[in-house]
Amino acid sequence: MEGSILSICIIAAIALAVFLGYKTKINTGFFCIVFAYVIGCFVMGLKPKALIGYWPTNTMFVILAVSLFYNVAAANGTLEKISRSLLYACRKFPGLLPYALFFVAVILSVMGAAYFTVLAFLAPITLLICEEARMDKLTGAVAINCGALAGGNFPTAALGVIFRGLMDTAYEGTPELTAVDSFSSSLTMCGLAIVSALIIITLFRFGFKTNRNIGKGVKFEKPEAYDKKQKQTLTLILVMMAVVLIFPVLKLLIPGSKTISALAGKIDVGLVAIVFAVIALLLKLAPQKEIIARVPWNTILMIAGAGMLIAVAVEAGTIEMLSAWIGSNVPVILIPMAFSLVGAIMSFFSSTTGVVCPALFPLIPALAAATGLNPVALFTCTVLGAQSSAISPFSSGGSLILGSCSQEEERNHLFNRLLFVAVPISVGICAVYNLAVSFIL
Repeated sequence: MEGSILSICIIAAIALAVFLGYKTKINTGFFCIVFAYVIGCFVMGLKPKALIGYWPTNTMFVILAVSLFYNVAAANGTLEKISRSLLYACRKFPGLLPYALFFVAVILSVMGAAYFTVLAFLAPITLLICEEARMDKLTGAVAINCGALAGGNFPTAALGVIFRGLMDTAYEGTPELTAVDSFSSSLTMCGLAIVSALIIITLFRFGFKTNRNIGKGVKFEKPEAYDKKQKQTLTLILVMMAVVLIFPVLKLLIPGSKTISALAGKIDVGLVAIVFAVIALLLKLAPQKEIIARVPWNTILMIAGAGMLIAVAVEAGTIEMLSAWIGSNVPVILIPMAFSLVGAIMSFFSSTTGVVCPALFPLIPALAAATGLNPVALFTCTVLGAQSSAISPFSSGGSLILGSCSQEEERNHLFNRLLFVAVPISVGICAVYNLAVSFIL
């Protein structure tokens, strides 16, 4: 099948999978797997083994592992106690809770915690805080998601390091062009991301009627003391955070140490979470049956299926075709916005660092040289655009937030609001913001 027709079919398949999942209430991941199988094996000629290899194993494992550990804290009431403590601390300014949650997430990310880690730590607590403070849960979810992403763009943070490497690599194919300073570019990207995030959070904070009465009528009573099991669980949570954060922080403080760098490379939030989940089970802090039952299997299946279909799209050259079309058909002034929207569409289903930026960054140096646009602006617009849809329930951010919902009914409700409210608003605001950024840089 001709490449352009194949790409159109894949894009249509993605849209159809989302529609069928919403209409039939059947997990969208199942439809994605079916379409990936039909298109990948029978149209593109891929081997079934290769197709199965497209499963986003890392994402699935992280969600499973982190969920298992935090299910212990949820089952024995530790998370509820933590949320009540944080809520009590903000009793004098409950209206600023979204911003408080945002900056907590930013700080954790800047310190070196990975995006998954920050959301895994904060999502369960945030949803409980929202419930206690009568704050819209979507607002809380947007706040921590934006904070984790914005802080992560810092040059020495987890995402920032990856983006710097991808920027440097992007110029390897065009040695005749002068490469941008990846450190300063990443720093600029981080600053612009924080401003964009605050705009989005403010819109959610004051744009929904459900947020007008945050804290009103709520008795900010001092929470009861932790019992023995809760104290042990809280200790495990803090130790786990320390284990995950200590080596990235040391790497930041002592950048030349090969030993620290090697140890930092051995720390994985998913594997660490499994270790601490086992410790919690050995201490009998919660029943094994209950914590396994709380795992968000529906979310894991959805992410797996969507990841498989988007990988087929990448293999088919759909992304490259779309980028080439933008370069030749979109007016120069609108190219930054176009890259923002393309990044958002791709990130809707896939990883910003694993798929979107590796696919789009190599196109930017030559395109910037040909159009006269600032390459830093294009890099920034691509990243911010991709991150604007990271809260999609089919992407990593949204999936982790959904995985923190304790009730199936609540999860389904939040799924629809993430998909039809949070994503369109975030993507739209970010696209306009990125257009303005292109004039500033």
